[in-house]
Amino acid sequence: MSDAGIDVEARTADTRPDTRPTKITYVAEATAHGGRDGDVTSQDGQIALKVAMPPQLGGDGNGTNPEQLFAAGYSSCFHNALVLVGRREGYDLTGSTVAAKVGIGPNKQRGYGLAVALSVSLPILDQDIAAKLVDAAHMVCPYSNATRDNIDVTIILG
Repeated sequence: MSDAGIDVEARTADTRPDTRPTKITYVAEATAHGGRDGDVTSQDGQIALKVAMPPQLGGDGNGTNPEQLFAAGYSSCFHNALVLVGRREGYDLTGSTVAAKVGIGPNKQRGYGLAVALSVSLPILDQDIAAKLVDAAHMVCPYSNATRDNIDVTIILG
């Protein structure tokens, strides 16, 4: 157990590569009040948002929602991983972008599940090179590692 209270030693008998951290170097903290109709704040005060259900889920839409926050986190994290692998391979990723769409809907267990579509733009690279960098970023990105085999993630290179 690390000082942050996150267990980095627990491992399961699984055939997938273990992508969990061996050491925690940063911990983000946020607290929700009121669920999807309330607010969320970060421990450092950088985030203080009203949270509201989107109209498609029966809410008034007068606030952000967890899916938007997840899309923002995943797109920025994936883009950072992409820039990292590009730099390692000696490529200039100027003008590159990553946009995320996060969908939510009922699942077969009477709960809800997510699906993600990442749209990656690498305008100055050959498509074969771009595809290789995207594949490498998908292996590096913590969000990709956390969601792999848990939710559908589609990557669109355009």
